[in-house]
Amino acid sequence: MMKRIFEIMFFAMLAAFSMSGIVSAQESDQADGFLYIPGGSFQMGSPETENWRIDDEVQHEVTVLPFYIDAYETTQEEYERLMGVNPGTFSGEKLPVENISWLDAVNFANAKSLDAGLTPVYTVTEEGVSWDRSANGYRLPTEAEWEYACRAGTVTPFNAEKSLDAEEANFYGHYPYEIEENYFNNSVLEARPGKYRQTTITVGSFSPNKWGLYDCHGNVNEWCWDFYGEYDLENTVDPTGPERGTRHVYRGGGWNDFAKNMRSAYRAAGQTDMQSFNLGIRLVRNAGSERSGVVTASDRDLQTQEGNRILVAFFSWSGNTRRIAQEIQQQTGADIIEVAPIHPYSSDYNTCLMEAQQDQHDKARPELANHVAHMDEYDVILLGYPNWWASIPMPIASFLEEYDFAGKRIIPFCSHGGGRFGQSITAIAKLAPNSDIGNGLSIHYSGGSSMPDDVSAWLTANGLK
Repeated sequence: MMKRIFEIMFFAMLAAFSMSGIVSAQESDQADGFLYIPGGSFQMGSPETENWRIDDEVQHEVTVLPFYIDAYETTQEEYERLMGVNPGTFSGEKLPVENISWLDAVNFANAKSLDAGLTPVYTVTEEGVSWDRSANGYRLPTEAEWEYACRAGTVTPFNAEKSLDAEEANFYGHYPYEIEENYFNNSVLEARPGKYRQTTITVGSFSPNKWGLYDCHGNVNEWCWDFYGEYDLENTVDPTGPERGTRHVYRGGGWNDFAKNMRSAYRAAGQTDMQSFNLGIRLVRNAGSERSGVVTASDRDLQTQEGNRILVAFFSWSGNTRRIAQEIQQQTGADIIEVAPIHPYSSDYNTCLMEAQQDQHDKARPELANHVAHMDEYDVILLGYPNWWASIPMPIASFLEEYDFAGKRIIPFCSHGGGRFGQSITAIAKLAPNSDIGNGLSIHYSGGSSMPDDVSAWLTANGLK
């Protein structure tokens, strides 16, 4: 106990030195140019007063050891040089690599270590991934390291200490922080609506945070080591997250995210094999030899059900998602149910916007009018919804909490006006943690004449045709 108290006091002192300039976070003796981040203590998570916070952001004091971190997100040029492939949705050597899974990121870290003549950090087996904490090679940051480096001493929602606009970060610039409740009077906002680039951009295009890191907010999300779960409020010195899980954490928000989902404390989660057009990496290295031991990440067995007994479940307001769901039902012959609240949203568009954001803000769970009599009869749930305020509509949250989806495969499809899935897949992953999430389909509004072919290709890719 006394040892733990001493460690906390020691690293808190280091943090105090770093803030006063005695220890510079930008000093580095590394040939790779990574930045030195001094050890220290900070408040991880968000205060209950932070707008649009999520319940999993419980604020607590955490201490981290010193480490080095790349000032930039990993580029396509660097990834392709070492891995021989470029999985990016967008094309450009200096764009961040994206569309890589957590396991892809682990393998890339090992390849970079070998290329630099360093000891690889990870051992990958069928049982899981083991992390040798004493190895000097490259690795993914822990969730605590990521937030500590991103914040750079700040305690505000963003490390710029103000709300970010589209000239300070690459995100869905039409939707700055707190736009949801001020959509019809954005003059009260600290950051006004701006440009939506609809693509990644060259890393380092904006000003860095106080410690020299670029693009912590926006451009692409960044994988962390940790499994997603409730924070451990006891083991808070250099924590590495839960020992087992079904999702890994990623942080920072991407080019198509709303600002509320780029906050320093916001936690997204995806399966080990998840790949996305807005999900990349930023590597770190140990600084010093304080770390020891081996940590193993073993995916908890989802025990996925065999079979393709399909249920199409969807929520629709304007009819766009309904038309897609009906096309899916026609092509699959599956059973279909509309997820409808007992008290429908207003038929007036502007009123519905405000009702939807209020429900989302309040984490409401609207009572549903329709129910599935025998959910256990289905192996695959094709789950449809419009992208509302960068996430799922709250009737979908009610649906996901009503049934046990353990072992079932949930394959999302959504209609959207430009943000694709937003953070809706993270929302599904958190609400149905023991399900297997398949490859989703996002369709712009109702999809036009190509929609039936898009649906057919999607079903085929998921092994359902």
